Amino acid sequence: MTAGEPGPVDDGDDKGGLRAALSGLTTRGRSFLAAGVAAAGCAYVLGQGDLLRVGLLLAVLPLVCVVVLHRTRYRVAGSRRLSPSRVPAGSESRVHLRMENVSRMPTGLLMLQDRVPYVLGPRPRFVLDRVEAGGVREVSYRVRSDLRGRYPLGPLQLRLSDPFGMVELTRSFSAYDTLVVVPRTEPLPALRLAGEASGYGDGRQRSLALAGEDDTIPRGYRHGDDLRRVHWRSTARYGELMVRREEQPQRARCTVLLDTRRIAYQGAGPGSAFEWAVSGAASALLHMLERGFAVRLLTDDGTTVPSETAEGYAGSTQDSADSAGLMMDTLAVVDHSDGGGVSRAYDVLRGSGEGLLVAFFGDLDEEQVTVAARMRQRARGAVAFVLDGDAWARGKDAAPAAPSAERLRVLREAGWTTVPVPPGAELTRLWQQAGQEHSGAGSTTGLSGGWS
Repeated sequence: MTAGEPGPVDDGDDKGGLRAALSGLTTRGRSFLAAGVAAAGCAYVLGQGDLLRVGLLLAVLPLVCVVVLHRTRYRVAGSRRLSPSRVPAGSESRVHLRMENVSRMPTGLLMLQDRVPYVLGPRPRFVLDRVEAGGVREVSYRVRSDLRGRYPLGPLQLRLSDPFGMVELTRSFSAYDTLVVVPRTEPLPALRLAGEASGYGDGRQRSLALAGEDDTIPRGYRHGDDLRRVHWRSTARYGELMVRREEQPQRARCTVLLDTRRIAYQGAGPGSAFEWAVSGAASALLHMLERGFAVRLLTDDGTTVPSETAEGYAGSTQDSADSAGLMMDTLAVVDHSDGGGVSRAYDVLRGSGEGLLVAFFGDLDEEQVTVAARMRQRARGAVAFVLDGDAWARGKDAAPAAPSAERLRVLREAGWTTVPVPPGAELTRLWQQAGQEHSGAGSTTGLSGGWS
């Protein structure tokens, strides 16, 4: 039962037989049946005919309800629609349920229940009165989660009841939908940093495809190409029309590195350091995509998202909205890794030329600081937001420890624009601080990258 694909439920299906129908007796139905049997037994012992008739009536009534409800033949189709199907943590999504009676006879009382994980709220239940043949009923409910993740909704269940409340039968649809709760994001200000390459702040840079007539890289002729661009030497060589390539626009690249090591963070829950880092990475990804960058998400274990495009970057060959959705879906379910270092991420960076590197680090020991310092050599510009796990554990007023301050100094000397993240800090303010520090350091560190 998915949106746009109604799933029918045949409430007269013989699957399970009368045994399944008898198992649907309610407390009232079981009480009537027990009282009837007891009354009939007493009437037989005492020889009371009137009591026997009462006992038979009490015993037969729930059995008749079982047979009638089991033999009822009508079909109900249902569909579910999520609006929206992807929401930030702490926001609500509305679930719309549509029930249609596709049989030729009206239904009885229907009790509608949808299965939802407990973190999304209480299980929704609705009572639908008689639905005429071909009739439609629509109901909706809201779900909300402060925890990111992927949550299944469904399957939808229908509980059928007789007018006397003696029997309840449950029929379930088989399909379900998924609600994706992505990390919270903050809108970030556009910054232009000193020392950036020409045009880099706009997310664009151009590279010439030919350096001269002898170094031309030709391609096959396509309908509509200007004949003045025909490269006759290559045409004679290949036996078909070849034209000179023009300048090819390329998007500036940005890698957002998320440190997910379990040992790098302390605490759990929506207000933990790790959740702040995930939210920060999500905000940076969306911001850079909006500014026209080709972006990829990189984790400490060397995983890149997306991985199917050229060199793993998104935004250059697909729509930015699709790219953002892909990476946000990944961040919705990202969890701690069991790795102890960030060397795998460095290996990925070493294998490709970088533009801008934005990193969100947890606690770094001396060895990991050394590896992170080498990452700076693979990027035009590098900005690191460093979370001190001990400070986050102590609270908002905690000052960074001496080892943490020393490691920040090492990163700065390596060329990183480094911003310590105190507990509960706003990313927008830190983003502006990073821009100011980067601008001031551009003349001394030789930064040639840029961000906006």
